[in-house]
Amino acid sequence: MMKHNSPVDLPSAISSWKPKVGVVLGSGLGGFVSAMDVMDEIEYSAVDAIPAAAVSGHAGKLVYGSVEGVHLVAAQGRVHLYEGYSPVEVTAVVRLIAAMGIDLLLLTNAAGVVNEEFAVGDWMQISDQLNLTGTSPLLGEGNFLDMSSVYSAEFRGRFSRAAKLEGIALHEGVYAGMLGPQYETPAEVRMLKGLGADAVGMSTVLEAIQARALGLEVAGFSCLTNYAAGLAQSNLDHGEVIKVGRQAAGNMVNLLLSVLRNLN
Repeated sequence: MMKHNSPVDLPSAISSWKPKVGVVLGSGLGGFVSAMDVMDEIEYSAVDAIPAAAVSGHAGKLVYGSVEGVHLVAAQGRVHLYEGYSPVEVTAVVRLIAAMGIDLLLLTNAAGVVNEEFAVGDWMQISDQLNLTGTSPLLGEGNFLDMSSVYSAEFRGRFSRAAKLEGIALHEGVYAGMLGPQYETPAEVRMLKGLGADAVGMSTVLEAIQARALGLEVAGFSCLTNYAAGLAQSNLDHGEVIKVGRQAAGNMVNLLLSVLRNLN
């Protein structure tokens, strides 16, 4: 069984990549790479260490380049538990990016609004998480991991300040990660509210666990693409999730640019 901290051999095609920051891009958010000075890219299918992404809105490739002089690698898309992948497979891209020597991992996702004070189209910075998937990428090991501070307080502060300077609405709250692929029922959304969740989705929580197990600093962001079940009259639709994600991506690009230009 592959362990969460097993050494990862970088394929020769990407062994020369030296990013400082890694970014995992969720549904409809792959357009971030348009802000990069792209140096190289590779399809997931060409890298044995990671499974190929198949869900709509996930391009399935690694893109290497720079933004504001900071070298970074962007993972355009991810795989999910609901596709039948194991927790180790779902987090493979995190281990691969970590092996490149990054210091900071940025996780983005499309999420449903649970906190009714937040609006569709806004962004939420993740302050903490609820792993409700029932599993972990650390299964099979007795190395216990402290999860007191999953999401870096330092970088939360940096992004909050950048949002104010850019005039961007950036909420802060708790992200609940569910198994999927079905959306939540109204009763489940009421349960999530009672547990303290502000947004809900089907990714990110296992990646954050894996990243912390590897000693990485983590920042997380949810693009609030729809109201969770029972909070609006319309039915939930993945196509709408992708559409809103693409519309809101510009604000996240501006936030990242603002923070990255101060990293060097």
